Amino acid sequence: MASFAVCPEEARTLIEMTLGSPSSQSGGGGGGGGGWSLSELDILLLAGTVGHTLSLAASSFVEEEHQTWYFLLNTLCLAVFQDVCRKYFREQRRPGAIGENRDHQEVEEEEEEEEEEEERFFLSPKGRRPSDPSQPGGDPRSREKWLALATPPLTLACCRLLRTLNQTGVQWAHLPDMGHWLNSSEHRAVLSLLAALSLVLVYFLTQRRCSWVSRIALALGLVGVYSYRAAVGNVWFPWQHGSQSVSKGTVEARFVYVFVLGILFSGSKDLLRSQIAAAAAAAPLKRRGLWEIYSGLVLLVALLFRAHNLPVLCCCLLVQSLMARFIWRKLHYDAAQTTIMHYWFGQAFFYFQGNSNNIGTVDVSVGFVGLESYVEGPAIFLTALGTYAGPLLWACHLVCYLNSESLRSMATYSPALCSPPGPRGRLTTAPISGAQTTQRWVC
Repeated sequence: MASFAVCPEEARTLIEMTLGSPSSQSGGGGGGGGGWSLSELDILLLAGTVGHTLSLAASSFVEEEHQTWYFLLNTLCLAVFQDVCRKYFREQRRPGAIGENRDHQEVEEEEEEEEEEEERFFLSPKGRRPSDPSQPGGDPRSREKWLALATPPLTLACCRLLRTLNQTGVQWAHLPDMGHWLNSSEHRAVLSLLAALSLVLVYFLTQRRCSWVSRIALALGLVGVYSYRAAVGNVWFPWQHGSQSVSKGTVEARFVYVFVLGILFSGSKDLLRSQIAAAAAAAPLKRRGLWEIYSGLVLLVALLFRAHNLPVLCCCLLVQSLMARFIWRKLHYDAAQTTIMHYWFGQAFFYFQGNSNNIGTVDVSVGFVGLESYVEGPAIFLTALGTYAGPLLWACHLVCYLNSESLRSMATYSPALCSPPGPRGRLTTAPISGAQTTQRWVC
C-alpha cells in the first residue's frame, strides 16, 4: 500500500480546495476580508433555497411548485453566465495597478496551467496532452471559452423545450403539449426517430468512463430499450409498416434487466477492488466503479421512461456533462455551491418528466415493466424509481463529480496518486494565506 505524508498547511489547502474556504471568492465574486464573504451566486442559491422552502406554506405555491423551480433554474443559468463572462472577459488591469491585483492574476494563470497538466490524465483520453495551438485544431483555450459561454444559453434552451414536452401543475395541465402530439398515431414515425436519436446520445454521453465490457452491455441494453418500446407499440422499426402485433414486451424488458445487473455488478466489483488496491490504482478504480453504477442506473431509467420522455433523459445527461466540464470545474465552484445546483436541477427535472404534487400524475404502468403480473415489491420499487428518476440521477452524478474532484485535488499533493503512476510530474508553489506558501505536486 502506497503512503504519503501531508503537512498541516497542505491539508488545510486541500480541504479549502474541496469544500471551499471562508474567505474564497467563489464564482467570480469580489471582495476580501477575514470573515465569510458571499458572492452574488451564493446569495442567489441561499435566497432561492430558503424562499422555496417558505413558499411551501401556501397551497397555491405547492400546486404550481414547478413554476418556482423553473424560475429559479432560469435565474441560476443567468447568474452562471455572468460568472463565465467575468472569467473570460474580465477587465484588463493596467500595468501600474496594485501589486496585489497583479499577483492574483499570476496565481490564476498558474492555476490554469496546472489544470491543463492535470487534464492530461483526468480529462484527456489515454493521457494525451491538450492540442497545441500551432496545430490545425486551433487554440484549446479559445474553444473552451466559447463552449463555456454557450453552456448556460444551451441549458436554458433545453429547459424551455422540456417545459413544452409535459404540461404539469393544476392550471395548465389540461392543455395539449408535445407529449400528446408525439404519442398520437399520426406522428408515430416522428416519435420513433426522436426516441432512437435520444438513445444514441444517451450512449455517447454515458459510455466515456466505462470499461469496454460495460460499453458493450450499455449499447445492447439501449437496443433492448428500443425493442421493448417497439414491442408494446410505442415506436416502429424501419422495416415495420402499418399495423403491428402488440405484446407486453416482457422478454425485451428482461433482456435489458440482465445488462443493467451486469453493469451494476461490474461497477460494484471495481468499488470493492479499490478498497484493497494500492493508492495509485485505487483512485481510477473507484472513479470508474461509481460511474458504471451511475451508467447502470441510466440504462434502467431509459427502460422505465415512456418513449416521449427519452429526450428528458438525454437533456439531463447533456446538461450534466456540459456543466461539469465547462462550469463547475473551470469556475472553481466549491462543493456547497455544486451540491445546491444539483439539487435545483434535480427538482426541475422531476417536473420535466410530467410529475406534479398531485398523486394522480404518478405513472403506475412502470411498475409492470418486465412483469407478467403484479408483484408488490418490484412494482413499488420500479414505480418509485420511475417517478423520482430526475432527482436520483442528479444525486448520483453529484457523488461521481465530487469523488472525481477530490481525486484531482489529492493528486496535486502526492506523486503516489498520479494516474498512471510514476515519477512524472512537477512541484509548484501555491499560496495559502498571506505570505505563506506550500509546494504542490501536479501530475
